[in-house]
Amino acid sequence: MAHDRAGRPARATDLEDIAHLVTAYYSRIPDPADPAQLVSFGTSGHRGSSLDSAFNEAHILAITQAIVEYRASRGITGPVYLARDTHALSEPAWTTALEVLAANDVTAIIDARDRYTPTPALSHAVLRHNRGGTRHQADGIVVTPSHNPPRDGGFKYNPPHGGPADTIATDAIAARANELLRTGLAEVRRTSLAHALATNVERYDYLDRYISDLPNVLNLDAIRGAGIRLGADPMGGASVDYWEEIGQRYDLELEVVNPFVDPTWRFMTLDADGRIRMDPSSRYAMASLVAIRDDYDVATANDADADRHGIVTPDAGLMNPNHYLAVAIEYMIANRMGWDALTKIGKTVVTSSMIDRVVGVLGRDVYEVPVGFKWFVPGLFSGSLAFGGEESAGASFLRMDGTVWTTDKDGILCALLAAEITAVTGQSPSTRYAELEKRYGSPAYARVDATATLEQKTRLAALTPDMITATEIAGEPITGIQTRARGNGAALGGVKITTENAWFAARPSGTEDKYKIYAESFEGPEHLAQVQAAAEEIVGHALSGE
Repeated sequence: MAHDRAGRPARATDLEDIAHLVTAYYSRIPDPADPAQLVSFGTSGHRGSSLDSAFNEAHILAITQAIVEYRASRGITGPVYLARDTHALSEPAWTTALEVLAANDVTAIIDARDRYTPTPALSHAVLRHNRGGTRHQADGIVVTPSHNPPRDGGFKYNPPHGGPADTIATDAIAARANELLRTGLAEVRRTSLAHALATNVERYDYLDRYISDLPNVLNLDAIRGAGIRLGADPMGGASVDYWEEIGQRYDLELEVVNPFVDPTWRFMTLDADGRIRMDPSSRYAMASLVAIRDDYDVATANDADADRHGIVTPDAGLMNPNHYLAVAIEYMIANRMGWDALTKIGKTVVTSSMIDRVVGVLGRDVYEVPVGFKWFVPGLFSGSLAFGGEESAGASFLRMDGTVWTTDKDGILCALLAAEITAVTGQSPSTRYAELEKRYGSPAYARVDATATLEQKTRLAALTPDMITATEIAGEPITGIQTRARGNGAALGGVKITTENAWFAARPSGTEDKYKIYAESFEGPEHLAQVQAAAEEIVGHALSGE
């Protein structure tokens, strides 16, 4: 149930005390005996708040030193591209990282304009540096907690392939960082910021290099020629300068809806739980943009590091991320002549099966992976995946010529694609989705959470198909039970069960005492509710060990 002020403007009482938050970053020392205060990499880096002693200077000192040692062990000898978003804790952590990198004689590449750098611009820069197999490969660090609330900080490592690090890398980095914390940071090397800036820093125009390359991945001429009125809301994040420059450079009818950066995010509307959260897939967080949807042909938004997108149209308001992904895939398969016919379309195991139906009719193969964008990295890097997308509004795709663009989520790219679709087809993405439903059916999709102990979550992550004894879901025979992804064979960390017209997937939460149930039915909302009830019963039975 949504908070009673969800979708309403933030009040002064909702705002973080930024001075207190930053002071806690420097003054609070994490307790290595408390698991909640150790370094832990989730699906996209280490995240936490300085107020909880989960994201403090000690953490960043330890993680950066661990990254230095990890990259050395892998023979990575080039520079580290270093980016940050607009969260209050991002600049302090960015500074700490610079000091450690310099003390270890690692060159950091920072923004030439001393401004913010979106995650996709960092990925683009790393790939550009490493193009052609240079001997001194570069990697990257992005200081961001993505769409998380203003009190949080985040720290993410991107290896030379330009995308999120896999669990082998993050497990090694986290283990070494926690070892450094337990030994009082005695082995961490650090210098002053002044010395770092004077000796081991180079500057790079992330904005210019990224924006100059956009015509190689998007049809910007079509957007300009059709006179598409585009509203872009950076949501107070790192894409703020990028949107203004894109509009000016390519002569687009583009208005930056909210050009302000404020670490309290006082201009936001509250999310479903009553907190400030820069989530462009949330109708509550997006309420202010939805309210002015009639002013634009397409309105878009990005989260704080611009790796996620939200698409708003006059006829439908905020699009469900699953719906937009299906439309984007159908459009690009028909309009990207440089893509090899054998390239596959990537989706996560909990993304809508509408994509499977669309892709199948168009003669392509779906490449289904576990939750996490990192699973798309090899395919996007090699060009064997034309597109990779996930239900949480993150995606990227290949250039016009079928080569890699970014290997991390690119919210700016996906937002501009919505304008291209509108320009080329003469229809909004939401209108095109309605046509997909007429052809393939109208799925009902939802995610619910159920409580679970640590023991139950561990058991869920280790499920095997033979542990599922059910034979049907909501009146339909079970046609498949998966604990490994169909695309790459990787463990799902849970289970997915399918029937002819429905499916559900259950996976444990990485941070809370619960597990998540994703479900979809092409038989409508009532059938979806039956699928969800069956899912809780089936999973509950498996977790009980009976």
